[in-house]
Amino acid sequence: MGLAVTIIWWALTSTPLLPGVTHEGTAEGKWEKIGGVNSYVATPTMDYPKDKVLLFLSDIFGPQLINAQLLADDYARNGFKTVIPDYLNGDPIPVEAMEAGKFDIGKWFVNHGPEQTRPPLDKVIAALKTQGVTTFAAAGYCLGGRYAFDLAFDGVITAAVVCHPSLLQVPEDLEKWAKTKVPLLINSCTTDPQFPAESQTKADEILGGGKFAPGYKREFWEGAHTGSRSAGI
Repeated sequence: MGLAVTIIWWALTSTPLLPGVTHEGTAEGKWEKIGGVNSYVATPTMDYPKDKVLLFLSDIFGPQLINAQLLADDYARNGFKTVIPDYLNGDPIPVEAMEAGKFDIGKWFVNHGPEQTRPPLDKVIAALKTQGVTTFAAAGYCLGGRYAFDLAFDGVITAAVVCHPSLLQVPEDLEKWAKTKVPLLINSCTTDPQFPAESQTKADEILGGGKFAPGYKREFWEGAHTGSRSAGI
């Protein structure tokens, strides 16, 4: 439970919902093949628990986006080895095309459904287990939030933070979460078509008020809106 509590605390002190901007900085992690899957890995410079990994589940722009890499580096600086699997198979949505309104996201999703994107996650998790990792937590952003839910349902992770999660079935997924033992932090905001006020309220009804014993918190960023990039979003 220590890992779960600390990750949730750290996420609460961050600001994951900001206008859609590209962050600036130099990534400190490195790219590795894990289970044959290209992954960005941020490793703490101090001593850290070698049997624990934070899975950073990126949005549709993938781990190639500098925002995701810099945030993973921040997690590592707080003592957690962080891995961003490229579950989009090297085919993220180009930021520039999306912002210019010239990208057909519906067509893109045809080749980026669960049958294409879940296997890479499973390969990374299996490979990390062979390296001695026994405990996983997840931080899921937008599309990655969907996978945080799925990994919780499958008993893979012990704690989760999701930021403006997408593709959820409400209330079904929330009711299913209530049957897990996975602490959950949801970062939500004023304007979010994928996780609107009605869904936020339903989450509180199902999991809030002490009803979910493992732990539940929904942070609300007043006036913010869902942007389109991991962490800078």
